[in-house]
Amino acid sequence: MDREPTYFLTTDPVDDAAEAFERYDLISAPVVNLHRQVVGMLTVDAVLDRVKQDSFKQSLSQVGLSEDEDLFAPIWESSRKRWVWLGVNLFTAFIASRVVGGFEGSIEKLAALAALMPIVASIGGNTGNQTVALVIRGLALSQLTAANLRFLLRKELAIAALNGVLWGLVMAFVTLVLYRKPALAGVMALAMLLNMLVASAVGVLCPLVLERVGRDPVMGSSILLTAITDSMGFLIFLGLASLLLV
Repeated sequence: MDREPTYFLTTDPVDDAAEAFERYDLISAPVVNLHRQVVGMLTVDAVLDRVKQDSFKQSLSQVGLSEDEDLFAPIWESSRKRWVWLGVNLFTAFIASRVVGGFEGSIEKLAALAALMPIVASIGGNTGNQTVALVIRGLALSQLTAANLRFLLRKELAIAALNGVLWGLVMAFVTLVLYRKPALAGVMALAMLLNMLVASAVGVLCPLVLERVGRDPVMGSSILLTAITDSMGFLIFLGLASLLLV
């Protein structure tokens, strides 16, 4: 007999129960009222249903859809629900295009820049999305505190630095083979490293800031991350190229 079981009050949030089941590897747990009288039992299958529901909701939020989005809803209703998401993405894409537009002269002088700059932005976006996924999970499980935030930021920046050096050198070699320009290869490597560092920092801070201001980190982080990594990726790469190559 377990004389000190893990139990839940009838007033406890469902998310706390799901977190406890995952943390303590529970199969079942009693539910008690304010007088500590057993009024029911919570089982792992019910918790899994809740976790699946939350996972489904997050997957919809990441692409701008709400939980009540109906696959067979009327065309007008579905279109209206997606306007905001598409509008925000269009706005962020316009910002990135204006960054590129500021370096039109450099791109005209060195056409290879147009072929290489999407790689810098893409690798930054992937790096940031990995970090965002970890931070959102940490927020959901209440694992992030002010005490360990600096450690997490330093860790993610260190990981980004290692990956940036590795894949930056790989792309530098590929660039050198394709274009026979050592300076361009060096710019490519440095731009990838810097943008991956920026993406990691944004990936940590975006969800935390959005949660602090009462916004959904799942939906908002993806939008902000894409805008920043694209814009900064283009700015860093084209800026370095303008200073060192053109």
